[in-house]
Amino acid sequence: MSNELLIGIHAVEAALNHDVGNLVELYIEIGSHNARVKELGERARELGVKPHARDRAALDRMTGGGRHQGVVAYYNAPAPLPESALAELVEKAARDALFLVLDGVTDPHNFGACLRSAEAAGVTAVVVPKDRAVGVTPTVRRASSGAADRVPIVAVTNLARALKGLKDAGVWLVGMASKEAPQSIYAVDLNGPIAIVLGSEGEGMRRLTSENCDFLAHIPMRGDVESLNVSVATGIALFEALRQRAGK
Repeated sequence: MSNELLIGIHAVEAALNHDVGNLVELYIEIGSHNARVKELGERARELGVKPHARDRAALDRMTGGGRHQGVVAYYNAPAPLPESALAELVEKAARDALFLVLDGVTDPHNFGACLRSAEAAGVTAVVVPKDRAVGVTPTVRRASSGAADRVPIVAVTNLARALKGLKDAGVWLVGMASKEAPQSIYAVDLNGPIAIVLGSEGEGMRRLTSENCDFLAHIPMRGDVESLNVSVATGIALFEALRQRAGK
C-alpha cells in the first residue's frame, strides 16, 4: 500500500463508504457552506474518523491548487494485483468472466471514466500495462468517483503475455478497432468469458495487442469522426456485453 492524497467529495466519500479502514487523515474546510461537505464530516465521525479543520488556503497548498471542493484525505491505497492473479480471477468468475483491457491509456480523466464504467458493469478486473500508461493517481480516483478502489486492477509487465494467459484460460479477446474492423460490436457474441480490449487515445491498440485478439469489432457510427473517445467506447462495449448476457 502507498499513502496517497484523495481530493474532492466523490473520492473521499467512496473511501468512507467502501474502505474506511485505510483512510489515514481527513481534512475539511473551515466554514464550508457546502452541505455535502458537512454531511461527509458527520459521516466520518460516525465511522470513527475525526476530521481536521483547515482553511481553504491550507487545502490549496496540500493539493497543489487542485479542485478539492473543501475535502482532502490521506489514504492507504491498495496496490494493483499482479499478473499471477489473472488465472484465479478467471477460475472464480467462470462463464461470467468479463475483463476490460486498456492498452496504454495515458489521460487520467479517460482512465478514471473507464474505471467508472467498468465498476458499473461489474467487470471481473481491469488489465493495464505497468509502463506507458497512467497509474491510479488522485485525478484518476476523482474521475472514477471512487471506482478505482472498488474494481480489481491488474497491472502487467508484458501485456501480450497477459493476453495469451487469458486466452489459455478460456477467455475470448474482443478488440475494439476502427471502422475498418470486419464486424460490428453488436454482431459479436459477448456471452461467456470474454475480455474487451481497447487501445490508447491516439494510436489505438498496438499491433501485437491487436494480433492477440480473437475478434476485432467496431462501433457503428453515422458521422464523420474517425473514432470515439476511449472512455465512451469502453462504456458502449461493456454495456452491450451486459445487454447480451441479460438475454435482452
